[in-house]
Amino acid sequence: MKIVVVGANGKAGQLIVEEAIQRGHDVTAVVRSENKSKAQKVIQKDLFDLTKEDLKGIDAVVSAFGAYTPETLPLHSQSIHHFASILGGSQTRLLVVGGAGSLYLDDSHTTRLLDSPDFPDAFKPLASAQADELDVIRTKEELRWTFVSPAADL
Repeated sequence: MKIVVVGANGKAGQLIVEEAIQRGHDVTAVVRSENKSKAQKVIQKDLFDLTKEDLKGIDAVVSAFGAYTPETLPLHSQSIHHFASILGGSQTRLLVVGGAGSLYLDDSHTTRLLDSPDFPDAFKPLASAQADELDVIRTKEELRWTFVSPAADL
């Protein structure tokens, strides 16, 4: 399987690259600076500069993109719009590494972890941005997507 990992230099991205390689997949890292992952193939670009041509023939794109400062948090949702523009209508699956804050705590799906009283205030802005990202991807019917919400202590 041909897999592209966007944000391959980050904590999750490096682990995803390593696991995919160990499982025998053909992995390409997308990084903005020098590649620090174990991927042998590299696209050195900002994710917002990726094109349809960059991802042609790819089976799956894993977005391990992260933005953490108040001014960059909206990039989580904007990344979904960009992926929809370059992957929409294709057979390429988009897998997004989100956050635990979007997980529901009840069977009725009314209370998310980030809305619980014990959720740390310091992480609420990021968790809210990632929950918004999930809301956006749910509207993208042209995408074949999966949104992964890792445990809070990843």
